[in-house]
Amino acid sequence: MLALPRLLLPPSLLCTISNPHPLSLLTTTTTTTTRRIIALSQSRQHAAAIPSESAVRDFWQWLSDEGVANSSSSPPPVKPEFVPEGLGLVAQRDITKNEVVVEVPKKLWINPDTVAASDIGRVCGGLKPWVAISLFLLREKALGSASSWRPYLDILPLATDSPIFWSEEELSEIQGTQLLSTIMGVKEFVQSEFIKVEDDVILPNKDLFSSPITFNDFLWAFGILRSRAFPRLRGENLALIPLADLINHSSSITSEDSFWEIKGKGFFSRELIFSLRTPIYVKAGDQVYIQYDLAKSNAELALDYGFIESRQDREVYTLTLEITESDPFYGDKLDIAETNGLGETAYFDVILGSPLPPSMLPYLRLVALGGTDAFLLESIFRNSVWGHLELPVSRANEETICRVVRDACKSALSAYHTTIEENMMA
Repeated sequence: MLALPRLLLPPSLLCTISNPHPLSLLTTTTTTTTRRIIALSQSRQHAAAIPSESAVRDFWQWLSDEGVANSSSSPPPVKPEFVPEGLGLVAQRDITKNEVVVEVPKKLWINPDTVAASDIGRVCGGLKPWVAISLFLLREKALGSASSWRPYLDILPLATDSPIFWSEEELSEIQGTQLLSTIMGVKEFVQSEFIKVEDDVILPNKDLFSSPITFNDFLWAFGILRSRAFPRLRGENLALIPLADLINHSSSITSEDSFWEIKGKGFFSRELIFSLRTPIYVKAGDQVYIQYDLAKSNAELALDYGFIESRQDREVYTLTLEITESDPFYGDKLDIAETNGLGETAYFDVILGSPLPPSMLPYLRLVALGGTDAFLLESIFRNSVWGHLELPVSRANEETICRVVRDACKSALSAYHTTIEENMMA
């Protein structure tokens, strides 16, 4: 399946593939592109500067000093060790299904509260959580040994396998895909945020940010947050959880139910802890894995973590349809769309091998409606028109939709620097 480019269609139909949120990504890739992403990610795994053994030992000692690595059982359930993915959590003994393997108190979380309580807290009020935490990471990193967070910062990679860190040459391998255009869009978004925070916070407060912060530094922090934050610990609840965030993903784990929770420490304590459990039985010496997010598309996995899966339901793209203001029936169409829970712009996730979203064809027919079919837009049909749109309206309307999709596919194919036949031979 191929991602469709933005396409303006006369007189009233705009058909495009895009993203509803600047940090959200849905796309598909050809088989050849999939192989390229896997190959490039594998070739970069050792280029991301895996931390030294001494850094990992210091990190473990820091956790022990903070009471995290201490356990009533001996040895502790897991320990950070070098694994094919880089660093991971390896079982120190047999671990039963749903057993707690890591508990991290809130004092060791890096979240907006951590930033607010730090030296830069007074200048970070009102910033987006990810921007504030990014500045915190960069400042603490610049402090070196003077930072109490140094043992954790020293085990963070210099880059992840996410394509946001790929070189221009590497990105050329996915030319023509929506993934490439989205990567560029994400980087532009991060750069715009950097320019704002540089002007508003960094430069006016050189006493707090004595070391220069570049866009590449800021992109690094963004990538770290995208790759290490747990589901539901994003947005306003964004947090990094040292040690717990070393756990790696396995596609063989198909459940993400309750593998972690935030709870109070003891019955009467107000101290919160992050508690991580293993979803399956793990033998001593094996790595503990979880499922990162079943709902993520391959493109989201690639953007956040630098890997993709072969599962068919990961192959997703977002079809974006829009009622243009130049449409002579703009007001009527918008009214009908809003009455049925949609709007001027509507986003539809199309999944390989699955039925189309229920509202997609009615919306397509609505934005293509015109000519002799425009009588359906009259107010007398306002309460029943959506039901009519669930079935073909007219041959002309269906032909318009088919022509739009066909032309968009041709346009998408033309963006690839190789043909399908050449890809099959690759």
